[in-house]
Amino acid sequence: MIQFKSDQGEISISSAVFSNITGMAATNCFGVKGMAFRSMTDGLVHLLRREAMSKGVSITYHEDNSISIELHIIVENGVNLPAVCRSIMNEVRYVVTKNTGVPVKAVDVCVDSMTL
Repeated sequence: MIQFKSDQGEISISSAVFSNITGMAATNCFGVKGMAFRSMTDGLVHLLRREAMSKGVSITYHEDNSISIELHIIVENGVNLPAVCRSIMNEVRYVVTKNTGVPVKAVDVCVDSMTL
C-alpha cells in the first residue's frame, strides 16, 4: 500500500487498485487473450475471468514511492510477441501513472501460454 500525506489529509492506494488497473490496461492491448494464473494443484495455466484478473498481477513497492509490476498473460496465436509485450509495457506504465500518480519503475510481462 502506498500512502501520500499532505496538509489536507492522507491518501492510501492498495494493491488491488494497481492490480485492477494493470489487468484492464493489459487486456485492452491487441493480441492479448487474457490474464493467466498457474494453478498450484495441477500446474496448468488457466485463463482468468474479468473478476479475477488481479491474480495474474504482482505489485512490488519501492522506498521511493514507486512500484514495479509483473503480469502474466495469455496471447493469441500468430501475434508478434516482442511487439505485443512492448505495447503492454508502455500502456500499463502510462495508464497506472495517469490514474494514480505513482511512478512505475518496471513492467515485466510473462507470456504463460498461447491460444490456438
